[in-house]
Amino acid sequence: MSDRTPAAQFFDAAIGLLQRVRDEEAVAVEAAGVLLADTVASGGRLFAFGAGHSSLAAQDVVYRAGGLALMNLLVVPGVVGVDVVPATLGSALERVEGLAGAVLDTSPVRAGDALVIVSLSGRNALPVEMALNARALGVKVIGVTSVAYATETTSRHVSGTFLKDHCDLVLDSKIAVGDAELSLDTVPAPFAPASTVVTSALLQAVMATAAASLAERGIEPPLLRSGNIDGGHEWNGRIMDEYRDRIFYRR
Repeated sequence: MSDRTPAAQFFDAAIGLLQRVRDEEAVAVEAAGVLLADTVASGGRLFAFGAGHSSLAAQDVVYRAGGLALMNLLVVPGVVGVDVVPATLGSALERVEGLAGAVLDTSPVRAGDALVIVSLSGRNALPVEMALNARALGVKVIGVTSVAYATETTSRHVSGTFLKDHCDLVLDSKIAVGDAELSLDTVPAPFAPASTVVTSALLQAVMATAAASLAERGIEPPLLRSGNIDGGHEWNGRIMDEYRDRIFYRR
């Protein structure tokens, strides 16, 4: 057993994963950022979706200071976070076939838009069908998932496929199956998940790339500023007014 503290071990594990995705996913991150920039430049809208704890990373890029104002959260009632009671209901809803289609049919998502789908395992019916149905609508799909699950677990969708099989681009978080970075002889189960840290970093890297890509084309990136700095509210009001037809979290 290491003489480092569990806290230090976790930080080291998280840093190691961040370095891996920085180096190994650089091409995919660049492509994803350019895809979002292309969507913005062509008049499309941006959406993000995640279920359970995967929703945390999706929410992190919506209405965020320093982030793209056009990123909207695609909400599926009962699966966004762990606010539903019992919390296990959210996990059950991820396995319900047909739910993704109903959500997309009643959402503002349309052809020409881009949708980021976050699912650590990518094995449940909801993220798989969300990607399938979105692409059928003419929406570009970026999947953020751990590809390891596709080789070490079985799909829960009738097709036997995973999220990664239905995306235009895939970002691999490199998270090990089980999402627990530490183990101790005195603790009966692995612990200390790092998926939120890594997935959020991946998405912020994509957002940074998209902003820079837009600027390179001579297009002002529609970025939000903190409301806690002088002039922040005025800045955000201008951006939201200019792009009001592509922002849905104010309605």
